[in-house]
Amino acid sequence: MAARSLWRSRARFLAVVGTAACGGAAGAAVAASDDPATALKLCTVVPVRLARDAATAASIAFDYQYSLLGLPEGSEERSRVKHEVHLRSALKLQELCFKNGGIYIKLGQHIGQLEYLVPEEYAKTMRESMLNKCPVSSYDQVREVFKKELGETPDKIFTEFDPVPIASASLAQVHVARTPDGLKVAVKVQHTHMTDTAAADHATVDLIVNTLHRIFPSFDYRWLVDEMRESLPKELDFLVEAKNSEKCMDNFRKLSPHIADYVYAPKVYWNLSTSKLLIMEFMDGAQINDVKTIRKLGIRPSEVSKLVSQAFAEMMFKHGFVHCDPHAANLIVRPMPSRSILGNKKPQLVLLDHGLYKELDVSTRTNYAALWKALVFADAKAIKENSVKLGAGEDLCALFAGILTMRPWNRVIDPAVDHLVIQGSESDRSEIQMYASQYFSEISELLRRLPRVILLMLKTNDCLRAVNNALLQGSSLETFLIIGKISSEAVLEAKKYETRSLLRRLCVWLEEMSVEARLFGMQLALWLLQLRKALPW
Repeated sequence: MAARSLWRSRARFLAVVGTAACGGAAGAAVAASDDPATALKLCTVVPVRLARDAATAASIAFDYQYSLLGLPEGSEERSRVKHEVHLRSALKLQELCFKNGGIYIKLGQHIGQLEYLVPEEYAKTMRESMLNKCPVSSYDQVREVFKKELGETPDKIFTEFDPVPIASASLAQVHVARTPDGLKVAVKVQHTHMTDTAAADHATVDLIVNTLHRIFPSFDYRWLVDEMRESLPKELDFLVEAKNSEKCMDNFRKLSPHIADYVYAPKVYWNLSTSKLLIMEFMDGAQINDVKTIRKLGIRPSEVSKLVSQAFAEMMFKHGFVHCDPHAANLIVRPMPSRSILGNKKPQLVLLDHGLYKELDVSTRTNYAALWKALVFADAKAIKENSVKLGAGEDLCALFAGILTMRPWNRVIDPAVDHLVIQGSESDRSEIQMYASQYFSEISELLRRLPRVILLMLKTNDCLRAVNNALLQGSSLETFLIIGKISSEAVLEAKKYETRSLLRRLCVWLEEMSVEARLFGMQLALWLLQLRKALPW
């Protein structure tokens, strides 16, 4: 297996360490700057990061090499030891991300969503530690940012300012404050080191990823470095984030008015916000994966899951402007004022952290919607056609469908109404890990081929799957009904827009009736399943 050969190949790995030792050259290249102070800082930072990376990688490689030495493949002893090595190595990688900070924490967050590529121990460790438990900037550093951005310290601007942050992420941390007119606000403050070390982090990660690719060609994650190089400058400008949040809400009001009231983004206080400070309305509510608190609020987790699926399906298939970082720390649930018939409160989804958005052009958005429509309806021909249109190629379209749904191809094209539903059981997780190991090199090739915008959709899809798993302990047929309905509406709307002749419009109308009939059949099957569970016999 490709993953195992990495840890076993000492001679090759020494080349990685040797490359790391040559960090001075990378530092000199990065230091070609018009700013001498920044250049000097980068020259000192890059080699330190490379040395730290090399030491951690060597330690992990040594652990795998010698802990598994002599243990027969497939034996219980080997499985037990491998699990322990995975845990130790994940903790070492976690420590490296925390020490280096910034981009490394972003990478750790991404690893936490890659259940189809990395062992469960890595994904779980990163997922549990990289969301809102990141290293914090000191209050002195926060004051420094305020002085530089607004010319005053927090105590001069706010009547109350809690120096202890309520959350800290890879790029910034959030404090609670109160304005002179009594408004409670959330204050997002960029970590002071981010601007200085961003270029160094890019150089370090770029060097390591490219070196690993030269030595182990199947490990090709250069796309991830390219994506971070493009997206990070936007994420570091909080005014871009503020504009994204307003555009997102405007899209819901104009394009999805039927759910606009159920999706919310905090109000931005523009007069106090800068590229490194963002002052927003404070939001009370439950984090999306806190099922216990959600229930205490009188909200059913299943209703939250439906709302999340609907909101992001609208963004992906109709708006073409997608929040691409919907992990649990960025989604809050609070009750709407109105109640349902049964007395349960309806949920409102609050979207936080609008730094990472992607725009899908009309062609990509329509093809992606058509692909999901085909997946829901188990239409093998349409799955292949739209996978090819999105760049997967004919040879990897089945794998692409598998990564999107976390289902093997025989289940993807199974006509059963619940063919895409994942129960969240141990057997489901084991099956996913088995396929990830078996097709590792093919997955890497697929990720290399796909356009970066689709890679971000995969990341978004992974985040949403993790959210649904927390809410429902798996996925639900209702989730896929929602996706099927909204993706079908988007595809049919595109066809109506393109169609001029009366005959073609009639064909589109007939297709629309057919889709509605199939969706009704799936909904009826869902009702029957729910009725069967509710009956005492």
